[in-house]
Amino acid sequence: MEFKEKLFLFLSGIFLTSLVLGNVIGTTKFVNVFGLTVPAGVLAYPFTFLATDLICELYGKKRAQTLVWIGFFMNFFMLGLMTLGHYLQDAQGISGATSTFDSVYTFMVGNVIASMIAYLIAQSIDVRMFHFWKRLTKGKHLWLRNNLSTTVSQLVDTTAILSILFLADNLGENVKTVKDLIPLIFASYLFKFFFALFDTPLFYLGVWKLKPIIHEDPDENQWEKRSFMEEAL
Repeated sequence: MEFKEKLFLFLSGIFLTSLVLGNVIGTTKFVNVFGLTVPAGVLAYPFTFLATDLICELYGKKRAQTLVWIGFFMNFFMLGLMTLGHYLQDAQGISGATSTFDSVYTFMVGNVIASMIAYLIAQSIDVRMFHFWKRLTKGKHLWLRNNLSTTVSQLVDTTAILSILFLADNLGENVKTVKDLIPLIFASYLFKFFFALFDTPLFYLGVWKLKPIIHEDPDENQWEKRSFMEEAL
């Protein structure tokens, strides 16, 4: 297997692992990160945007959009397995943590459904905006398309998922009014926003190191090939 395909599988693995883990954890726990109160699931989710942006840049829009759909169906596959485990009869004579499993499952169902609605919208926006800015700038300004696509799509994602969970009364006892919801949306998005700024150097490093190795420009027919510095600036 060629290196570029191994790399694609690795980035896909990062994407799918972060996506599924974020949905399993979801809003089962709230944590303080640099003074911001955010759902624990938020910690994993920003990595999905870094992975899709790298795949967009290195492999093109088609592969990135395909991965978005795969992630969508994998979450429902995971939910199906959890549902099967939930409804199967307990084994006799073997103690386990059935009550814990059932509690996580009950909480997770709403998280997964809400997250997948928001996810499909946000990731599609991320992929399309990334390529819109890439076409508009003729392949230049990596920082611009990375940050604009990620920050806008994460705002959509954060607002959508927390609003859906709020309407479903699945955010816990401390979030019962819109007044309680708005600070949570703000804190969660602020965390993702700063992560988006933080992942820009990682995105640059990934493109700089990997693009010459895989020898692939998914948009080479749309404009002349440029050096890394020309694309970055």
